[in-house]
Amino acid sequence: MFILGNGRLITQNKENPFIEDGAVVIDGKEIIDFGKTEDIKRKYENAEFKDVDNMVIMPGLINTHGHIYSAFARGMNLDGPVSKDFVDILNNLWWRLDRTLNLEDIKYSAYASLMDSLKYGVTTFFDHHASPNAVEGSLQTISKVGEELGIRTSLCYEVSDRDGEEILNQGIKENVDYIKYCKEDKSNMKSALFGMHASFTLSDESLNKCVEASKGLDCGYHIHVAEGIKDEEDCIEKHDKRVLERLKEFKILGPKTLAIHCIHADEDEVEILKETETSVVHNPESNMGNAVGVSPVIKFMKNGITVGLGTDGYTQDMFESMKVANLIHKHHLRNPSVAWGETPEMLFINNRRIAEKNFKGRFGIIEKGANADVIVVDYDPLTPLNGTNYNSHILFGMMGKSVDTTIINGKTVVEKGKILNVNEREILKKSRELSSKLWNRI
Repeated sequence: MFILGNGRLITQNKENPFIEDGAVVIDGKEIIDFGKTEDIKRKYENAEFKDVDNMVIMPGLINTHGHIYSAFARGMNLDGPVSKDFVDILNNLWWRLDRTLNLEDIKYSAYASLMDSLKYGVTTFFDHHASPNAVEGSLQTISKVGEELGIRTSLCYEVSDRDGEEILNQGIKENVDYIKYCKEDKSNMKSALFGMHASFTLSDESLNKCVEASKGLDCGYHIHVAEGIKDEEDCIEKHDKRVLERLKEFKILGPKTLAIHCIHADEDEVEILKETETSVVHNPESNMGNAVGVSPVIKFMKNGITVGLGTDGYTQDMFESMKVANLIHKHHLRNPSVAWGETPEMLFINNRRIAEKNFKGRFGIIEKGANADVIVVDYDPLTPLNGTNYNSHILFGMMGKSVDTTIINGKTVVEKGKILNVNEREILKKSRELSSKLWNRI
């Protein structure tokens, strides 16, 4: 048991959202108490006390959509035609990269992505993986890295038709095997969804194969939806229906499913999301970078749809994603009053809801009985910080590199900004060697 105290405590708990000189008591994997530092020290006088010296204590962050496989793209220059649209980007960049990955590349992509995530205060990470020429064992490779680093992960394999039937079947098997593995795991640190790429890369036969393979597994699906307009156009042309209509017919939508992006969803599709209780994940930086449009998440949320916030591999910094989400909708809707409430709701409330559908426990909150996923942020406010304005301070004052300490399940995995469980410098050295070789192979 130990006390994390003498800090400005942001709880994300509506009953007691902020304590100026606050402390959290962690016993094993749980938060067992919180309150004013002097009261907590008196109550738990035999517990170890860790003084955070007025830094901010807050719940760990959750990233509900990432792409670990994309890590080695940083700094990569590829010969080839200029990409004019989203499909070109897939063909010219991402599908060239993922076909080149081997299991060792995947391992070090996972190290790099998850180390950054931990250093930026992410305690739970939902990944959507693809490596067509290294399918078997890819999820276990990522899982073992996550276990070594001490981060909570939800993994899936991205099934699609684009590399032929044999690889499609391997992807289905990889999902099924890993879902079964996670069902047996009792650590509450691993979970799995059934991954698929997108409607436009999956035939009816392939979608049916995925659904049949997942029967009895009690799992949701993790799939890109209407990210580029091509997804909708392809679905209308080939199937005479829109993407979410098609996915609903195959019974892919539901409370455990993550529909990523949904940029081009129309009014009827909004109703489908609401009716099926499907969660959407918004990835604003990636959407801007790919020039695919702005997801109508403000409208989704007004209709009672759960919208989480992810990064789509563009960054591992959820503070950064929060800042961009706050801006993009103001700019797009030409309304400076929107997104103030919706953005923190995505990150701090809806990501929690999504995590709790995939793991047992309470996440993203400081309360008695919640999982001990806690971060300490080196932030000394220049204006008063209180229970009415803490989200504004997070938005404008904090960033991933402000994180000093990351604690997951009661274990400290980052301290003073340094990864504790592995030799980060040696891993990054090896990562540079592998990524250089991969660039030469593409």
